[in-house]
Amino acid sequence: MEKVLDKKSFPQWVTKLSSYKVYAPVQEDEAWNYEVITNPEKVNLDFPNTVLSPKKIIFPQREVYLEFSSSDEDGLELKEVLPEEEPSVIFGVRPCDARALALTDKVFSGDFEDIYYWKRRNQVALVGLACSVPPSPNCFCLSVDGSPFSTEGLDILMSDLDSKYFVEVFSKKGEQLINAAKTLFKPATEKDKKELEKNRTEAKKRISRQIQNIKKIPPVLKGMFDSPFWDEESMSCLRCGICTYLCPTCHCFDINDEVLSSSPLKGRRIRTWDNCQFPDFTMHSSGHNPRPDKASRLRQRIMHKFQYFVDRYKNYQCTGCGRCISRCPVGIDIIEVLDKVSSYEG
Repeated sequence: MEKVLDKKSFPQWVTKLSSYKVYAPVQEDEAWNYEVITNPEKVNLDFPNTVLSPKKIIFPQREVYLEFSSSDEDGLELKEVLPEEEPSVIFGVRPCDARALALTDKVFSGDFEDIYYWKRRNQVALVGLACSVPPSPNCFCLSVDGSPFSTEGLDILMSDLDSKYFVEVFSKKGEQLINAAKTLFKPATEKDKKELEKNRTEAKKRISRQIQNIKKIPPVLKGMFDSPFWDEESMSCLRCGICTYLCPTCHCFDINDEVLSSSPLKGRRIRTWDNCQFPDFTMHSSGHNPRPDKASRLRQRIMHKFQYFVDRYKNYQCTGCGRCISRCPVGIDIIEVLDKVSSYEG
């Protein structure tokens, strides 16, 4: 389904979605993030990369798994806590972030389906916004099989055509969103389609950064596990973990029991994001740590995204959003690291 929506009508569309919890990019203290929208008139889709991707809505940084308590009368009691089933829609999802969720879907399904992830994922509709202009100077989606107008993982993709949006619908979820305000949408004309193609051609040209010889990287990495290369590249790393916390595809987590009171015993089991760049990420109870230094942790990050994930899922576990480059306080650039890998000779 291909439609056209006048930009002036966009707030009316959002208003019609009263049965959904609506998220959109919001600016606060010079930083953009996805937050719940209460006033459709204030939705601004002219925004750079958000600090965190929409992943945080579907896979939150902290969530409760179960609650536990004990008493002399009843003994130990456990209560499972599942996410609320609440229809939601996220506007302004960049194609790279939507692809990231499609890749994360692979991780949380397969041999074991994570019910906490999927209870949210199945309730959320993703309305993408094509990147006519790169939202970051460090975007490199074209290098990792993406594009500024990729549709993977999306229910709807909107493309900016000056005074209107070209709206493409790919799923039943998307159709339901359109049908909530169908009088606002007009059929796309041939002129609109030609304008869209011109827009997309120009958008690709604006992606200036790219990884050289990326197809060489997975096989080269297989022979680099013990290379001194990792010591050299990790020298400036501060171990802050920004690169992985902001990554839209990183999905590692930890599970802990949090005791709220000891007499009587009361607490909860929680899942929180974890970070492979932290020293205690792989610490064993014996005290042994198989990744004791910065070099081995940088190696893990690069190999996970460009070798291990490729071997298992046939995709790079990177969508080229550029957040790790833009936000690294010491300027570690994953594109530069990978270019060195592709030309590595041992």
